[in-house]
Amino acid sequence: MKHHPARLIAKKRDAGELSGDEIADLIGGVVDGSLGDAQLGALLMAVCCNGMTAAETTALTLAMRDSGRVLRHDHVHKPKIDKHSTGGVGDKVSLLLAPMVAAAGLAVPMISGRGLGHTGGTIDKLAAIPGYRTDLSIERFQRVLDQCGYAMAAPSAEIAPADRRMYATRDISGTVESIPLITSSILAKKLAEGIDGLVMDVKVGRAAFMVQEHDATTLMESLCAVGRAAGIRMAALLTDMDHPLGQALGNAVEVREVLDALEGRGPADLLEVTLRLGAEMLLLGGLAASVDAGQAVLERLLADGVVRHVFRHNLELQGGDPRLCDDAGLLPRAPVVVPVPAARAGYVDDVDPLALGQVVVDLGGGRRQPTDAVDPAVGIVLATALGDAVASGQPLAFVHARTAAAAAAAAAQVAAAMPVGDERRRRGPLVRRRAD
Repeated sequence: MKHHPARLIAKKRDAGELSGDEIADLIGGVVDGSLGDAQLGALLMAVCCNGMTAAETTALTLAMRDSGRVLRHDHVHKPKIDKHSTGGVGDKVSLLLAPMVAAAGLAVPMISGRGLGHTGGTIDKLAAIPGYRTDLSIERFQRVLDQCGYAMAAPSAEIAPADRRMYATRDISGTVESIPLITSSILAKKLAEGIDGLVMDVKVGRAAFMVQEHDATTLMESLCAVGRAAGIRMAALLTDMDHPLGQALGNAVEVREVLDALEGRGPADLLEVTLRLGAEMLLLGGLAASVDAGQAVLERLLADGVVRHVFRHNLELQGGDPRLCDDAGLLPRAPVVVPVPAARAGYVDDVDPLALGQVVVDLGGGRRQPTDAVDPAVGIVLATALGDAVASGQPLAFVHARTAAAAAAAAAQVAAAMPVGDERRRRGPLVRRRAD
């Protein structure tokens, strides 16, 4: 390192502003190991306590992006626009959104992550599809993108390697919540995809990374500002995660819900969020003049079966079984499915996404540790929504489990997460705010 790391750490500890050259030197040390574990933890804590200016956060993002390979897609003569979600329960939007906007003429180079804790991951959902490959070489990733308009892959060691070490250290050092560190972690990987624009879906609510709206809004504004400073077009939506998105929670059951949505039978909330995000992507790509016009285009492509055709083509290119589009029975199925009956008549008073997400993890459908195996077949399928009238004994949801004992335990937890009361409650707006 050109600069003495202890001096730079002390500078940030004392609320000083690091230069772009100093930040690049530190990130070089993260990658080559010359910045020790204790030093990295101290640096992250100094950033967490004192924050970063917009210029520092941009420099950190670019240095992390440039720590590995930055993709170029010069052979793809379409606007290259991606979407990223901060994660939630039942969020299978990417699986439906990517073929939708690709059908409209965008290219979507989407590198996604695996789930941890109650938050599901796109890669885990795709892994439930028989044969589907997300461990693509960069060259194959680019070929798929060129041929069908979108490609979906797990991050490789070549993409933003500094983030891998920094993310792991944040997780054990109490620095996960830092807005500059979150911003740079998200954007470094996205900028390395070789995109022209990015739409952020920042979740807010009980099962979101940001529970409070003011914190989520700060993150949303930071992402947009740094993304623009890094040279790409940005838009962001603040969307509700006080309740699950869609009815299916778990990997194979969520893929099954996406297949239904491709046929126009998807849950209204899933379609609303997906169409709005897709319209924002078309706006960034210059393919729509307004949100309403963009949504109209996407609705037509969905109704005409074009989106389903693009989805099938991607399955073929990434090793999945294209027969899945006609036979959802090819997906893994849990051997035990049990209903969760309402204990009384009334109205569904709550659908607690955090509690339900934890039930999916308990069933084996998520991870507590990054090395945990995931059972693709298990999960929960909701049969009711907030405010629905129910009769005594009517199923509130169905638990998909590996054993009868696991199903019984999960059913009791689901019933507690979906209490029935006397007053009808309504869900608030799905899209709370927008920024660009």
